Amino acid sequence: MAAFSLTRAERALLPSADDVRFYQEHGWYLSGQLLSDDELAEVDQANERFYAGHRDRTLPKKPPPEEYWEPQHGDVLRHNDAICYENLTARRILCKPLVAAVAARLMGTDQVRLWTSTLIRKPPQPDEPTNVVPWHTDRHHWQMCTSDRLLTAFIPLHACDESFGTLTVIDGSHRWEELPLPDSSTLHFAQRDAGELDGLLHATARHNGTRVKAIPVAIGKGQISFHHCRTYHGSGPNVSGAPRRVVTVRFQDRHNRWRPYPLGDGRLATHNMNELVGRTAEGHPDYADPEFCPVLYEDRP
Repeated sequence: MAAFSLTRAERALLPSADDVRFYQEHGWYLSGQLLSDDELAEVDQANERFYAGHRDRTLPKKPPPEEYWEPQHGDVLRHNDAICYENLTARRILCKPLVAAVAARLMGTDQVRLWTSTLIRKPPQPDEPTNVVPWHTDRHHWQMCTSDRLLTAFIPLHACDESFGTLTVIDGSHRWEELPLPDSSTLHFAQRDAGELDGLLHATARHNGTRVKAIPVAIGKGQISFHHCRTYHGSGPNVSGAPRRVVTVRFQDRHNRWRPYPLGDGRLATHNMNELVGRTAEGHPDYADPEFCPVLYEDRP
């Protein structure tokens, strides 16, 4: 479709067959330079306006405090979910067809929709407890999704290495067989005990007869790191002296839908998106809602 056409130069940036095989084996992939300095600067400036109170659109319902930072929360690790709804500059640039096409090739799908997005700012305070993100998988939070293909794009607005507390992935962990999960696995990691999450990671590795191989992903300016929804990941403290400024964008494939996922107490696992999206004809959350989960790329003959 014309709306999703790529230039020859953009097509040269798509993952090769070897890159896709690497992603399938390791559960993560580091792209080439998909974003220009000017694009990153434009997003950065729009994010600062957001922090100052500007909204292009306002969410009909705010996420809980651990997922929606406001100034009264102080200088802690900031998370603002659904940023690509409220900040249309971030949406236009970070969800552009090239980025979504990379996700499509990694996921092995001919259509990519937006799933969720988060603006993240990690202050240069090594002793701040929130600066260390414990081990978790995104799939644990998304048990109400039918698809196992969903992935996350980790997009720093600057070069990001270990000194910034960059994304650290557990290599190959997306291929592990999971242990039975507690109900708490569906909660945001900020609501869970870091020791419990670390224990789950190492117990799952032992169950699979392997070891934990942690890889801090050094990301050059304009590059994007993509990881599978079942890949364990986390991040360390920011000791760089400057804020770590990141947007994460999560993509879903054509076939992803809502499903009932019962918890031990009989309740169904839920997600912030369930409160935002419309409803299907059956009355279920619509993960193809064009307002919140629009099609970002489609590859058709």
